[in-house]
Amino acid sequence: MKNLSAILFVILFLAVAVLFFFQFRGSKKGVVNTTADAQTENTGGGIAYVNIDTVVFKFNMYSDRRAELLDKQKKAEAELNSKGTQYEKGVKDYQDKVNKGLITRATAAEMEQSLLQQQQELVNLRDKLQSDLMEEDQVMNRQILEYITTYLEEHKGEYNYEYIFGKSFGSVVLYGNSAHDITQKVLDGLNAKYKTEKK
Repeated sequence: MKNLSAILFVILFLAVAVLFFFQFRGSKKGVVNTTADAQTENTGGGIAYVNIDTVVFKFNMYSDRRAELLDKQKKAEAELNSKGTQYEKGVKDYQDKVNKGLITRATAAEMEQSLLQQQQELVNLRDKLQSDLMEEDQVMNRQILEYITTYLEEHKGEYNYEYIFGKSFGSVVLYGNSAHDITQKVLDGLNAKYKTEKK
């Protein structure tokens, strides 16, 4: 936990140092740029940011992949519920036969052993399905972030920035002047590119 705090402090310090450098690099008097100067700098290089949460959640690729993942989750739940129902029927059948004295102790022991094995298989299946879905979710998120990063690199001439930060709640970018916010422009470009590739 201490290491995480130290790392976050170093990242925050570096981000502030970079912002400080770019804010005052063109000003010999150390006067803060006006909004007009900031907008001029916006078109000629410097720093911009996107609200990464907005970009990801409103990106059509995210919606499509999320729908696919939810479909897989529903199928996994249906499979688990089906096997769980079979197990419950087996338990009721076992209890009914034991209570009525319809089976021998040896047969009851075999049925009990079979039910324990079935229960363990059910637990293993549940754990595997959860693990698979979590892994697919992580891969999906990495693929989307990689797609966004690649898009920004491919269109760097269009955006003409030296740095584009990803701003989200709890990130190292705690404040950003809205003149440097290119979230909507990036989102529109991403969705247009994705739409042409999806056809």
